[in-house]
Amino acid sequence: MNEIKNRGWSVTMAGLGINLALGILYTWSIFKQTIKESVMAKDGVFNWDMASLNDPFAVCCLMFTVAMIFAGRLQDKLSPRLTAVIGGILTGAGLIVISQSNALFAWILGFGVLTGLGLGFGYASATPPAIKWFPSSKTGMIAGIVVAGFGLASVYIAPLANFLIANFGLSRSMLIFGVSFLAVVCILSMFLVNPPDGYVPADAAPTADAAAMPATPAADFAPLQMLKTAAFYKLWFMYFIGAGAALIIIGGVAGMAKKSMGDLAWMVVALMAIGNAGGRIVAGVISDKIGRTKTLLIMMSLQSAIIFTLLFIGESEALLLVAAATMVGFNYGTNLSLFPSVTKDYFGLKNFGINYGLLFSAWGIGGFIFPRVSQMIVARTGSQHTAYLLCSILLAAAAILSLTTEAPGASERKQTVWGQFMEKIAFSSAQPVDVYLGSRHL
Repeated sequence: MNEIKNRGWSVTMAGLGINLALGILYTWSIFKQTIKESVMAKDGVFNWDMASLNDPFAVCCLMFTVAMIFAGRLQDKLSPRLTAVIGGILTGAGLIVISQSNALFAWILGFGVLTGLGLGFGYASATPPAIKWFPSSKTGMIAGIVVAGFGLASVYIAPLANFLIANFGLSRSMLIFGVSFLAVVCILSMFLVNPPDGYVPADAAPTADAAAMPATPAADFAPLQMLKTAAFYKLWFMYFIGAGAALIIIGGVAGMAKKSMGDLAWMVVALMAIGNAGGRIVAGVISDKIGRTKTLLIMMSLQSAIIFTLLFIGESEALLLVAAATMVGFNYGTNLSLFPSVTKDYFGLKNFGINYGLLFSAWGIGGFIFPRVSQMIVARTGSQHTAYLLCSILLAAAAILSLTTEAPGASERKQTVWGQFMEKIAFSSAQPVDVYLGSRHL
């Protein structure tokens, strides 16, 4: 039998490249700031209501998560290559649509619905095939590398968008992005491939969570089976809070920095992107060493503290704002490597695409609700402080919840292991007595 060539690293790099294109989502705050300035100037270009500024972004997040469920099933059953091509076409089409109109409806349809669906299909195609080529001991690291592209994208998209908007206007900039990303994603999709059935990665080793669960679950969970576990809903709530709270900052960071940094506000977006990408890789590596739930506890607690400090940072304090935004991005990024990794650990690889798609609905719903509610609070009060305080409290609750989260059946396995251990102790203690009594009868 011929040895199967491991294509793990080529698949990983292709997934990284696809996410580098799709990460335009995190540059929304720059587009939003341009629209906001037009609305406030009443120049007739964008006639939107101020409370609706985040609507395209919120709808995009929601459509992203809807697409992840269907795209996850598609890449599980058919091909990650096909899934990525669909993603590239939809993303490009959405950006081209908004290049043709400044109406709110067009932006909700183009950026919100089409691009949102495209991002979901493209994102769903990248991580699953990559981690399937590697052992469980490297799941966190590989997931972190692939999804780092999505977070890192703003490092180049933010200054590029700033340049294009200044020289060509917002509409033409969207057209350039749309055509470019359509081509890039479709080309890179050709490198995505799942390992053949029965493939077992070399050097498989147990993860740090081995005491609580096996490196490979005893059974692969079907979606309906997963939905019957308490672990799924605990993970869902933590993902909902962790993603939603940070997306408030990510969606408005350019506007926050505008007063203190002027035209250089895009630098905050870029630095947040570096933090975002770094968080994905660092959390993936750390969680491979100390376990997923312990890493979640650390990151949720830290994010709660950082968002709380935003209550005391003024818009004119540029250095503190940059530092806080970078840390928010870092902690947000940890979610995007921890939750796919824990999905594989808890529920298996066979249905990983759709299972993670279902869990990822927490990201989309959080991304829809939190920015929308935040924008309503700002429109009513003129300040984000109430939203920051609420997010900080919810993140602290999520950190506490992580302490009670474990793999399905972990308690039963612990009891079984403990029973086997006690049985061995009892047998070892009784054996000398039996031997002694036996010798006396002789």
